[in-house]
Amino acid sequence: MTDKMAEFEKYLKEGKYNCKFQQGDIIKGKVIHLEKDGALVDIGGKTEAFVPYKELITRPKKTKIEELIQIGEEHEFFIIRDESEDETIILSLKKVNQAQGWNKLEESKRANETLNGPVVSVVKGGAIVELYGIKGFIPTSQMRLKPNQQDNLLGIELPVKILEIDQKKNKLILSQKLAIQDERADLREKTMQSLEIGQIINGEVVRVTDFGAFIDLGGIDGLLPISEFSWQRVSNPQDVLKVGQQIQLKVLKIDRETSRISLSLKRMQNDPWNELEGKIKENELLKGRVSKVANFGAFVEVYPGVEGLLPRAEITNDTETPKIEDYLSVGQEIRVFVRRFAPNEHRLSLSMKEIKEPIKETEVSK
Repeated sequence: MTDKMAEFEKYLKEGKYNCKFQQGDIIKGKVIHLEKDGALVDIGGKTEAFVPYKELITRPKKTKIEELIQIGEEHEFFIIRDESEDETIILSLKKVNQAQGWNKLEESKRANETLNGPVVSVVKGGAIVELYGIKGFIPTSQMRLKPNQQDNLLGIELPVKILEIDQKKNKLILSQKLAIQDERADLREKTMQSLEIGQIINGEVVRVTDFGAFIDLGGIDGLLPISEFSWQRVSNPQDVLKVGQQIQLKVLKIDRETSRISLSLKRMQNDPWNELEGKIKENELLKGRVSKVANFGAFVEVYPGVEGLLPRAEITNDTETPKIEDYLSVGQEIRVFVRRFAPNEHRLSLSMKEIKEPIKETEVSK
């Protein structure tokens, strides 16, 4: 049977057909009648040949025979059983399609093409995808599924590349990972060419870390640093963004040589420092809230998104090196003296040493 199949494929590739009606031959025939369990085919012989239902379809499926083949259609068939005095010739359309499928797969492998096929079953260690009527296996290590695909994989179309193919062993190993890498490489180049500094773009959050988040811009990831999340201080990026979230950002920097892109979320909003120009004056008192305490001093928020630095040496007159925790704590409401305010530089220098009661205290309207 193996030799017959090999000969059959040789005829298929050369376009030659044997008309002696022998097992393993390829013949042309016309469908003349449909039955529940198969179809009768006129092959130019003394009697009609028969195609069983199971030889019309590549996998078990509740499909009416009329949806698989129609009266009057002409096809090429593989002879499973040749004619004898008391037996009908049995044909297979499935084997012809499979042989053609293997040929197409071989061509796709040589051309390194990306193919798309549905997942027909999920098995231990991976999934089965059908291509040209042939079932191929994708190992788990070669899969790259989106979160919404993992729980309901059956029927989903996946892009794949062929890793290994061996028709004699009925072996077809596929990789979704390589297909996606190629897709992203093409998309990455297009995205990099289209990006400009200051451009507003849409992206998907793919990873959130302690120092920021990585955003998929279409084939390439950009970095959204924690400092560019918001004008207000952000302690935990995961409180702001979640994986899979769609967001709109502004492009800050582009390094085309290293393919690095810096993004900003806060610059999608008005700069609060600009709003305070003319509202804050030097040598006046402000009310503020301690937002962070460090070894060198404390940060005090005087307006949403605007923090001033209160250096360690400007906390008290008692000593030049005070223990900050003895005087300040995060969340504490305090009064501070404005030593310097430069909104264009985003700088606000504060002091508690200079506080004198006669000076008017100002609370910036929020």
